[in-house]
Amino acid sequence: MTTGGPGQAEADRGDKGGVRTALAGLTTRGRSFLAAGVAAAICAYVLGQSDLLRVGLLLAVLPLICATVLFRTRYRVAGSRRLSPARVPAGSEARVHLRMDNVSRLPTGLLMLQDRVPYVLGPRPRFVLDRVEPGGRREVSYRVRSDLRGRYPLGPLQLRLTDPFGMCELTRSFSTYDDLTVIPRVEPLPPVRFSGEAKGYGDGRHRSLALAGDDDIIPRGYRYGDDLRRVHWRSTARYGELMVRREEQPQRARCTVLLDTRGIAYQGVGPDSAFEWAVSGAASVLVHMLERGFSVRLLTDTGNSVPGEGADGFAGASQETADAAGLMMDTLAVIDHSDGAGLSRAYDVLRGGNEGLLVGLFGDLDEEQAAVAAKMRQRSGGAIAFVLDSESWTREPSDVPGPLNRGEERLRMLREAGWTALSVPRGASLDGLWRQADRERSGIGASGAGEGLR
Repeated sequence: MTTGGPGQAEADRGDKGGVRTALAGLTTRGRSFLAAGVAAAICAYVLGQSDLLRVGLLLAVLPLICATVLFRTRYRVAGSRRLSPARVPAGSEARVHLRMDNVSRLPTGLLMLQDRVPYVLGPRPRFVLDRVEPGGRREVSYRVRSDLRGRYPLGPLQLRLTDPFGMCELTRSFSTYDDLTVIPRVEPLPPVRFSGEAKGYGDGRHRSLALAGDDDIIPRGYRYGDDLRRVHWRSTARYGELMVRREEQPQRARCTVLLDTRGIAYQGVGPDSAFEWAVSGAASVLVHMLERGFSVRLLTDTGNSVPGEGADGFAGASQETADAAGLMMDTLAVIDHSDGAGLSRAYDVLRGGNEGLLVGLFGDLDEEQAAVAAKMRQRSGGAIAFVLDSESWTREPSDVPGPLNRGEERLRMLREAGWTALSVPRGASLDGLWRQADRERSGIGASGAGEGLR
């Protein structure tokens, strides 16, 4: 059995092994017939019964003939798989479509189709396909679902061939597989407008002018198609060639989302753990800011960002927002705890320039790491911190709450440095925290304390 067609796998034909492969495919029924036939033949020889010998030979030869015919049959079958969609949020279902084409001139027998899937996606799907005519096609589908984000392989696809009597089964496997990416849940965020106005941040998309007056003009040489109204005659006379004023250069609003992935900063595992909330929160903020037209960058405590993004991050609105969001979601789908113990490498990256708005999602912070996080505020136009107390996430709701002095002290350190710092209790909604951050920033802007956000 082979496959054909572009982008389709080729199944193993199993030509090696000959008789051994065919006999290994005998079913329980086929082995029983073979054993009964051999036993009848031996009894017929001992007792001298020729009629019993004929029955024994018939019983023994039938499964051998079925195995030989099935092994020698050359079905040319093309198989393909299509995921809809190939990227699905955790807790949602995706549908897998399988298609089998008989590209030979002979009809196939009974086919049993089976696809390999990881156990977290559900049971292994199996289908029985009736006789497929020459040039015919069969399509089947099944659903998969996972509450855990990640990248899961589907396949390879397997076909079981069987004879009409059920004496023999042979398995053929295709060689290719597809990946299903389960991304974090994304919570829609309200389009709040943080009060104040920060450098590099705001709905107005500030434009930095290239010239502040005639004396500060930085002209360039005239290019074909330039508007003659922008000719700068003083520079033209000075350089002896036609010079024009530079166009205003837009400065896109920027946002950096810092995700704390330190293993020591979180407790508990599973879809309802604090770390999974932080990953889902980072995904929600990234998608929200991209939709608002910001240049967005995803940064972790290791100092690494998403491969392929520019120096200012991925741009939204006017460019390929969906592709940028998809690449970030793929990164968050497989992100895991880091072995690092501190936030210093992320701070070194942020120290390099103005980050616009900085949104941090932190796990447990000791005094040293809270001080490092506080310093990050100095290089941003505004900063919002969501701090998860892992102890509150691992306690049962009926447990007596533990002391909050340590967590409150960390929040106080961040707030004194200019952060809008919020504690994230167990089961909190990011939507509500986002609105609360807006209200707290509004209070800061109204009182004139600190530099506000827009």
